[in-house]
Amino acid sequence: MPDVYRHEFSSVEDYLHHRDPYLLVRNVESIGDTSIETSTVVTGDEHFLGGHFPGAPIVPGAMLQEMTTQTAGILIAARFNPMEEFDTHDPFFNEYALGVLIRVKGARFRGFARPGNMLHAHVELSDQLGDVFEFRGRVMLNGKVIMSNSFQLANILSATLQGSDKSAKAAE
Repeated sequence: MPDVYRHEFSSVEDYLHHRDPYLLVRNVESIGDTSIETSTVVTGDEHFLGGHFPGAPIVPGAMLQEMTTQTAGILIAARFNPMEEFDTHDPFFNEYALGVLIRVKGARFRGFARPGNMLHAHVELSDQLGDVFEFRGRVMLNGKVIMSNSFQLANILSATLQGSDKSAKAAE
């Protein structure tokens, strides 16, 4: 396993490769050694709200799950990063793709997120085995849990994610 480097950045985009319209985390509230809290406001302009559901827009459950996985990805980039130099603005700079979703173990939905709502994601690292990280997450609205889940993310070679010839030959 490679060395691990700590990174502190001023913007969410510096931690994640995700960009609009798929970037669901807007603010990093706090980062600990094994936990993180982020937030976002549902503006009503999100591309997925137009058809989910007409006249009663709610954030799809899959997007709430994605908010927790993006939050966990920030934690990995900040505290479990195998790269000393890390740049999310150049898709070909990094040797590793950090926080690739490999498993969703379960999710429970207990409420709805609607335009105008401020959402908080809380994610905790519950286990790590090499480059595989197990997390428990929850999305909160007004102090109440509206979604909870557990999932695994992994750090993989960027060439594998990009589908380059180099990674295909290595797999043979």
